[in-house]
Amino acid sequence: MAGEQMTLVAALNASLRTALVEDPKTLLMGEDIGRLGGVFRVTDGLQKDFGEHRVMDTPLAESGIVGTAIGLALSGYRPVVEIQFDGFVFPAYDQIVTQLAKMHARSRGRVRLPVVIRIPYGGGIGAVEHHSESPEALFAHVAGLRVMSPATPSDAYWMLQEAVRSDDPVIFLEPKRRYYEKGEVDTRPAARPGPPTARVVREGTDLTLVAYGPMVATCLNAAAVAAEEGRDLEVVDLRSISPIDFDTVARSVRRTGRLVVAHEAPVFFGAGAEIAARITERCFYHLEAPVLRVGGYHTPYPPSRLEDEYLPGLDRVLDAVDRALAA
Repeated sequence: MAGEQMTLVAALNASLRTALVEDPKTLLMGEDIGRLGGVFRVTDGLQKDFGEHRVMDTPLAESGIVGTAIGLALSGYRPVVEIQFDGFVFPAYDQIVTQLAKMHARSRGRVRLPVVIRIPYGGGIGAVEHHSESPEALFAHVAGLRVMSPATPSDAYWMLQEAVRSDDPVIFLEPKRRYYEKGEVDTRPAARPGPPTARVVREGTDLTLVAYGPMVATCLNAAAVAAEEGRDLEVVDLRSISPIDFDTVARSVRRTGRLVVAHEAPVFFGAGAEIAARITERCFYHLEAPVLRVGGYHTPYPPSRLEDEYLPGLDRVLDAVDRALAA
């Protein structure tokens, strides 16, 4: 069988199961990930099958969880940490930035820290305060961390495999509003796609839409609507936010001449700013319009009844497309 239909949650669960089977040094840690299986059930059934010493419920102490994972990694283990919600990662920010990201450089390459920190991130589920953050730019700015975000169940499975096998620390951002969307996943080793570089998920000729994580589906919908109006948009899924595969984006922009970058995080100092600057440098003589960005506002994430106004949806993406094509 080539593959099977899975939700993104099921694909993550299958990926963690594979990692636990393949390497006895792989450990899972987090709040309520054992008996409960995590608040989103990503680790459902894994403690039952692999035991409390490999799938560990931890105290509600994010800094302690990440600090313990660092110690375990220094002792030869491969810890995979679950942060219950995006807004809860900030107590662990000091451990991540001060220790985890810098140990490899500080030891001149002698120490590797294969720690994966899984974080459900972004909005769209009607959650309360501190449950809908988009911290990717904070972590992408920190040298020494890899930051990635899957958009599909297949990528969730394989990108988590890459993260667990990496000797570098990885911030693995899971788009929680896509957790229960289904897609085909081929888990055979022969189907392994390799490192998560950017991918053209829809070809087009008039404009390039770049996104990652939860916004990839939104941009594909925008491209489908634009096609009804005779506009042919190309959509690129970055998949990795640090490092960014600028070569794939640049090749696309050289073909289309226009670029719109979309993400849920605030536009101000967001990942889109870095992409806009780099692509302008590399593709200046191919651009037929300024690079435009679509994202959240520079405000705290709003109450759930207002998040539809905050999150960039179809209309805001299409508005940016209109402005870029009119330039």
